[in-house]
Amino acid sequence: MAQEYQLKGLSSLDLKSGEKREVEVEGIENGKVLLVRMGDKTHAMSSNCTHYGAPLVKGILTPDGRLTCAWHGACFKVDSGDVEDAPALDPLAKFKITEKNGAVYITGDEATIKSSRRSPNHSCSAQGPDKVIIVGGGSGTMGALLSLREQGYKGTITVISREPNPPIDRTKLSKALIPDVSKVALREKDWYSSAAIEMLSDEVTGVDFSNKNVSTKSGQTYHYTKLVLAMGGTPKMLPLPGFKDLDNVFLLRTIADVQSILGAVGDKGKKIVVIGSSFIGMEVANCLSKANTVTVVGMEKAPLERVMGEEVGNIFKSILEKNGVKFHMEAGVEKATPASGDSKNVGAIHLKDGTSLEADLVILGIGVAPATEFLKEAKGGVELEKDGSLRTNESFEVAGLKDVYAIGDIATYPYHGPGGNGAPTRIEHWNVAQNAGRSVGLSIARPSSKPKSFIPIFWSALGQQLRYCGNTMNGWDDLVLKGEPDQAKFAAYYANGETVVAVATMQMDPVNSKCAELMRRGRMPSKSDLKKGVDVLEIGLPSEVKI
Repeated sequence: MAQEYQLKGLSSLDLKSGEKREVEVEGIENGKVLLVRMGDKTHAMSSNCTHYGAPLVKGILTPDGRLTCAWHGACFKVDSGDVEDAPALDPLAKFKITEKNGAVYITGDEATIKSSRRSPNHSCSAQGPDKVIIVGGGSGTMGALLSLREQGYKGTITVISREPNPPIDRTKLSKALIPDVSKVALREKDWYSSAAIEMLSDEVTGVDFSNKNVSTKSGQTYHYTKLVLAMGGTPKMLPLPGFKDLDNVFLLRTIADVQSILGAVGDKGKKIVVIGSSFIGMEVANCLSKANTVTVVGMEKAPLERVMGEEVGNIFKSILEKNGVKFHMEAGVEKATPASGDSKNVGAIHLKDGTSLEADLVILGIGVAPATEFLKEAKGGVELEKDGSLRTNESFEVAGLKDVYAIGDIATYPYHGPGGNGAPTRIEHWNVAQNAGRSVGLSIARPSSKPKSFIPIFWSALGQQLRYCGNTMNGWDDLVLKGEPDQAKFAAYYANGETVVAVATMQMDPVNSKCAELMRRGRMPSKSDLKKGVDVLEIGLPSEVKI
């Protein structure tokens, strides 16, 4: 039951416009709220991000009332507490605030104040002839589901996914190797039924775009009025001797993959070879290095060189080396061979330079391909890009098809962030998929709405937390590195000409979130400005969005 609580240490609402202040709530252990002043009004709301619990007082507040978390880019509307950008699922709670008798009070219930979130009511009964089918069960699917129901869509929703579980926080699989689906589930199973969402564990094997039907491996056919394709990526297997034939060679995509890897690791103390110095490969290597001998094999000069550059890649390499990880860079893999005395299990990885690496198990992190194979035979005509993705417009509508959307790893969409100029771009980021899903849900529920504008944001656990915004897929030619790189405390600005197209940071919050908002508004400083010492945290934010 809601009641009035006094805020500790406040005698009046003396915040200045644009100010944020975290305050304790009297009578509630560890109870806190965030006060935010916008113009002549002070708002009281949940103090922590609903994603991973970051203190929002350290976030970025914009003149148009967006509050962005400093950690992973989750964004909320100050006036309502609603989610603006992924990866937050739940909105912030808002509280009535009162100033009287030389004190300040909020009105709310204890549980909501302590939970630092509002649990939205998505319950409904599906009605009418409209039917959305979503193929896939990842981040993009979750974003679409939330947006559809939040925006008032009343039609039937069916999700068809190859995975046996509802959508999970897949980012935690490579970063923490969590084998328990209940600890990474984005929503309890009851939530889907209460929101009138049918969850089917099946595999879509064909689509008839002309008649608006999808067919599945189990022999079922389902009709749709709107189709959202969100299959994600399929991890790549090395097409080399031994890799497909030997046991204890693993890909990483699902809960079952994590369980298999941990089963092979057993009581630890294993020799583990990770092939691929990608984000997935580096995260898994770091996670397993505490109690095993881990070796990373990469083709580049430094880990993640293609995206991050050699100088920054070597920062990550140094961090993991301190954690015990060994590296073989600029290395080519020749084959995998069985263990001595056990012809079924892998025993060694052989490199092209003659090096042999003992291995009790091998994990591949060499990228993913869009999971669109079944669309090659689709009726009604769809053309795949060279990489297997689907070309879309800004609303993520698939080119040449009506009432069909593609989001996430399978979508190539016009990128309008810095340096993008609308170039067709495919981005394999958790946040991009979820924000695209939210955009599609809005488009379906409210057809007259404009496409959602957002800057790509992702994060990684590489011994320190990496934050990244923007996109270098369309090229960069210079790097401005600030901070203390030797201490893994830095901000790296990637420039194409004078335009800063991406930013990566470690231990520099909230620089990344501020840069994402500057990019969104066309106010990111130039390469020359940064070299002259311009501090992004000192730059004012205009209200107008430029992308």
